[in-house]
Amino acid sequence: MTPADGPPEPWPAQWLRGVLDLAVLAVIARGQTYGYRIGNDLRELGLGTVKGGTLYPLLARLEEIGAVATTWREGESGPGRKWYEITPTGRDRLLQEGARWRTFARLTSELTNEPDTGTTSAAAPEPTPRTLDAGAQR
Repeated sequence: MTPADGPPEPWPAQWLRGVLDLAVLAVIARGQTYGYRIGNDLRELGLGTVKGGTLYPLLARLEEIGAVATTWREGESGPGRKWYEITPTGRDRLLQEGARWRTFARLTSELTNEPDTGTTSAAAPEPTPRTLDAGAQR
């Protein structure tokens, strides 16, 4: 996939949709943060660009289910921002869903690493995104 105005995105959109809630919770678990920074962190971690039209509704859903708490802070030199902090409910969800995701990823990795089926193709180099560590703090 290549956006019209930039470099190719590293992952198919359907892959990102499957893990984005979890990735956003992992970023927020590092410490209080705001939407724009969350998007930047996801990009820097190697997940590609997450547009505001995807990120902010996701953040609203996480707030609705009690996974994150929000506070409004006035900006020092610009508009105020909504800050996000993970809640105990969000941390539990991150731990449980994170474990399930790792199992799913391991199973799909094993499945796709099956012995050669008789066809040959050049393997694409694997990207090396940094780990989303739910326990890390900023």
